[in-house]
Amino acid sequence: MADLAVDICVVGAGPVGGTLACRLAAGGVRVAVIDRAALPPMEHPDFDGRAYAVAAGSRRLLETAGIWDALPQAPSPILGIRVSDGRVGQRASSLFLHFDHQDVGNEPFGWMVEARALRVALNAHMHRTPDLLVHAPAEAKVERRAGGAVVQVSGGPAIACRLVVAAEGRNSPLREQARIPVTRVPYDQRGIVSAVAHERPHGNTALEHFLPGGPFAQLPMGPTDGAPHVSAVVWTERTAAADRVIALDDAAFGREVARRLGNHLGAVRPIGRRWIYPLSAMHAQRYVDTRLALVGDAAHGIHPIAGQGLNLGFRDVMALSDLVIAAVRAGADPGAPALLAQYQRRRRPDNLLMLAATDVLDRLFSTDNPLLRAARDVGIAGVHRMPRLKRLFMRQAMGG
Repeated sequence: MADLAVDICVVGAGPVGGTLACRLAAGGVRVAVIDRAALPPMEHPDFDGRAYAVAAGSRRLLETAGIWDALPQAPSPILGIRVSDGRVGQRASSLFLHFDHQDVGNEPFGWMVEARALRVALNAHMHRTPDLLVHAPAEAKVERRAGGAVVQVSGGPAIACRLVVAAEGRNSPLREQARIPVTRVPYDQRGIVSAVAHERPHGNTALEHFLPGGPFAQLPMGPTDGAPHVSAVVWTERTAAADRVIALDDAAFGREVARRLGNHLGAVRPIGRRWIYPLSAMHAQRYVDTRLALVGDAAHGIHPIAGQGLNLGFRDVMALSDLVIAAVRAGADPGAPALLAQYQRRRRPDNLLMLAATDVLDRLFSTDNPLLRAARDVGIAGVHRMPRLKRLFMRQAMGG
């Protein structure tokens, strides 16, 4: 017997699950969110170097969910993107691709949002939103049947709902419980995430520099304490090389960053923490089961070469929340098989296409094969001279 009832239970309150819960509540849907970690109403961790590239389409979702205006630090807009090819420590190829946001209107391509800022905004907004119940830290035991689901919160109530959403990440227990198969693509690479302070302003321009070990990205961030000019660094390396780099002291690590970044921003120094992650891609063979929907990393994960992982999760949120809100307003069942099938049809092809595209890009660009280098340099230069094709790439980067 359930102690209370809601429309939707979201298990996992990370950026994707938390945003989904807020978006649904803003649309008049009764929501409960359960997470293993504590979610204090406010928290102010030190700057830790991590940030998200939030596309223009994802910003509109965060605005609708009530999260964007709650960010404690102002996001930094990305107004330009420069793509180039080269070798570490050598001059980049003279062939490059430059994207300017003014070529597709005045809206930025996206915004760099500090991870700590998004966490603070999400936690605070979830706690103050009516019709949104937060249970954290807590475990969730889920029973799903054709007529509905019951979520037993550890040390808390049994909650009846009509749909459970799995947003617990790549190792989703709910996905495993539903016996949904997963296809995995391993990469012998690791992602290094950090931040650097630099002498010169970045001009709100991002750099994507393709190197034999993997892409190196510099992403414009806002100032932080004692550092008026700051950029995030997202850097892919072969596993052995990445393990060596992450162990360097700050001075040596800064020199390695500078070798890859070039001198256009002047002297650089690392700030905040460094993070390292093993890289792989994965895709669930289906996104739904009885009274269950997968979103974000529970459903898919891609190589970070295009910086679109979180934005794909936000697109899941847009699709599922639109369907659920419409169903609840119409008095229909938000966990009905037809609705879940419609969600899967909307999202699976887009996510599969992005997985395939990022996999091909990594294999094409993470090599020093001279024939492949020549081919991709010509391709970069060719796109640069084709305005219509450039605009297509730019709109994709903006999440449109």
